[in-house]
Amino acid sequence: MKRSEKFRQANREAKTTVLATIAVILFWILAGFGLSGSDIVIFDTPIWVIGGCIVSWLFAVVVAWWLANYVIKDVEDDTAAEGGHK
Repeated sequence: MKRSEKFRQANREAKTTVLATIAVILFWILAGFGLSGSDIVIFDTPIWVIGGCIVSWLFAVVVAWWLANYVIKDVEDDTAAEGGHK
C-alpha cells in the first residue's frame, strides 16, 4: 500500500470514528433523557436508567465491533521493515 493510500485510510478511519462517537452520544441522549418522561419501571429501575446506561453501553459495543471489523484496516509499518526509525 502506498503512503498516500495509508493516509487516506487513516483519514477515513478517523472520520468514521468521529461519526460513530457522535452516534453513540446521540443514542445515549435519546435512550436516557428521551425516556425520562416515561413511567415504565423494570426491576424497580426506571426505563431511562436502563436505556441510558445498559442499552447505550450495548450500542457502543456494537458500534466498536463494527468499526473494528469493517472500517479499521491493518496497515503494514514500513519503518519496521527498514530496521526502525532513521
